[in-house]
Amino acid sequence: MWLDIGMVVLAYLIGSISTGYVMGWLLRGIDIRQYGSGRTGGTNALRTLGPVGAAITAAGDVGKSAAAVALAKGLGLSPWVVALAALAAVLGHNYPFYLRFRGGAGVAPTVGALLIINWWMGLGLVAVAAVLVVVTRYASAGSLALVNLTPLVMTVLALEKELPWAYLILGVTVAVLVTWSHRPNIARLWAGTERKLGEGGHRITSF
Repeated sequence: MWLDIGMVVLAYLIGSISTGYVMGWLLRGIDIRQYGSGRTGGTNALRTLGPVGAAITAAGDVGKSAAAVALAKGLGLSPWVVALAALAAVLGHNYPFYLRFRGGAGVAPTVGALLIINWWMGLGLVAVAAVLVVVTRYASAGSLALVNLTPLVMTVLALEKELPWAYLILGVTVAVLVTWSHRPNIARLWAGTERKLGEGGHRITSF
């Protein structure tokens, strides 16, 4: 029991390592949350810090949740605990305690968790999201598609006995969390005013 609880707490702490926040200070000497969308994730890093900062941010955000889930699985913990650890890593990313609970939207750490839970499921969902982003140039559209398809795909895999039902706690919760955090984006998509990738950026070029 205590190992289970400790793993979930540790996963939150790992998830709360804010790559985008760190890169903002290292590359530009800024708090990235003061620019663009106000989030610490890869999309805002791309608009604010450029492609290098965005790539490092995305890799770090995917990697930290992947590490937390891999550790939980490596310890032989139950699927329920692994699912809760994955969710805790996403929550740490979105709500880091030392940044007054203002972090990212949870997409990249969700991808990291999915890749460890079932790598081909994770890659398939990323591929669908990537195609949607390329076609529409809306990062938010790809993000919303990825997280909302996740519980559907997990349900199919669980019915086929390819995935424990416990993982649905992650799929359903991240779908709700990410969709909720994208409310402004959804409103702009509906109104046709959402910024496409490559336009309307806020990149900081000098100080």
